[in-house]
Amino acid sequence: MKYPFSEKYNTPELMGKIMGPNPMKLEEELLTSHQIPAGSVVCDLGSGQGLTSVFLAKEYGFTVYAADLWSDPEENRQFFREMGLSETEIIPVKADANAMPFEKEFFDGVISTDSYNYFGRDPEFLDQKLLPFLKKGGYVYIAIPGMKQDCHDCLPPELLLSWTPEQMDYMHDVAYWRDMVSRSRDAEIIEVNEMESNEEVWADWLRQENAYAEMARQELGHVDSLHNMAVRMIEKEKALDQHVPPAMQAVWDWEHEQMIDRVARIKSLLSMA
Repeated sequence: MKYPFSEKYNTPELMGKIMGPNPMKLEEELLTSHQIPAGSVVCDLGSGQGLTSVFLAKEYGFTVYAADLWSDPEENRQFFREMGLSETEIIPVKADANAMPFEKEFFDGVISTDSYNYFGRDPEFLDQKLLPFLKKGGYVYIAIPGMKQDCHDCLPPELLLSWTPEQMDYMHDVAYWRDMVSRSRDAEIIEVNEMESNEEVWADWLRQENAYAEMARQELGHVDSLHNMAVRMIEKEKALDQHVPPAMQAVWDWEHEQMIDRVARIKSLLSMA
């Protein structure tokens, strides 16, 4: 898909504020055909350094509460001023998602990008900690980084080069999150699926020059190591005319498919140059 709103923020200064897969593109896809009217009061839950909050205020006309536990509200306030937004348009708040400092039924909508996976893995979180602050008929939009397929019962050693099993628990697949939010008694679940922008937003992140992006590039190298190991073991099993374990074949099939797609996209770009 095209990202006309997000492209306005594609500058070194603004992209230097992202802390993971491109959050503006994620939000632009997330809010395609959204149902929150302009002028609504929304919570940007887990807003980080406030870039997504600026995006929501400027591009969608929301009054935004930039709620984050770890960022400095004063630093965010200064950033918002530099971006030409007043304190009636965007309000920075230090807030714990498990103890929100707002009145009940305060928001018309809640939008959370790349953060819900840290606090929303409790089946009761949605009903007990978040929905009470949403007006009746309000909407929640969530984008979460995750896995193509859960493998927590048998974590590959290559993944454990970068993450502990406890850290990996933040990452789950679509089926896990569909089950998690479907347990809500108070919400109607409209849609849970993988986002189209998946590979593009990660590529945007990996191009950044900061310590966190460098760590991500190292982690990607560990995934490539997993693929190479799987290829070697599959070739060995086939040479011995032995059965290839299904899990090993699945790893190779998925990685091989990704590589074919990458080559096709590169050839397409070269032909357009």
